[in-house]
Amino acid sequence: MRRRLGAAGTAVAACAAILLAACGSSSATSTSAAPATSAPAPNPATATTAAATGNFNSCSVVTQAEAASAIGQAVTPGVLGHATVEGGLACVFYGPSAPTPANPDVAQPDSVRVVVVKGPDALTWYNDYKSKVSAQPVTGYGDKAYYDGYASLSVLEGDYYLRIAVSPAGAPPSLPDEEQLATAILPKL
Repeated sequence: MRRRLGAAGTAVAACAAILLAACGSSSATSTSAAPATSAPAPNPATATTAAATGNFNSCSVVTQAEAASAIGQAVTPGVLGHATVEGGLACVFYGPSAPTPANPDVAQPDSVRVVVVKGPDALTWYNDYKSKVSAQPVTGYGDKAYYDGYASLSVLEGDYYLRIAVSPAGAPPSLPDEEQLATAILPKL
């Protein structure tokens, strides 16, 4: 009997060790993956989140060099933030004069903000934002595009919705800078 308890105890200890190891690796994985899988607050009009759009990583289509070229100065590496207006995840680059602390969930001066929403709800998000701004049609980008009248360029290309905001320090956003970045990004979609 003693031998049986020893074997049973050993089996229990081995199972416990496996479970602890699995829990440890699971929490490490979820912690490192959190920025890529965090979903923004849903838009009440469509209740879509990044999860429904496949968690498209907007940083996968824009480089630090492209963002720096658009704003005309060095920028930080891109960080992901929520993009509730577009229903996706924003990739945000900051220039040297950006406010601190930087918050990728909020538009800030001296930054480049790129959001790509992929999937069947791209048109819904494109039209939703368009209905809230003084949209000015822009030709030559994607299937259709508009400038929101003050801060960003929105482009619809197939089942992708791309929104770009280039906000230099001490200057108003610049449509030509946003168009330059759109030209670099659209072939990657």
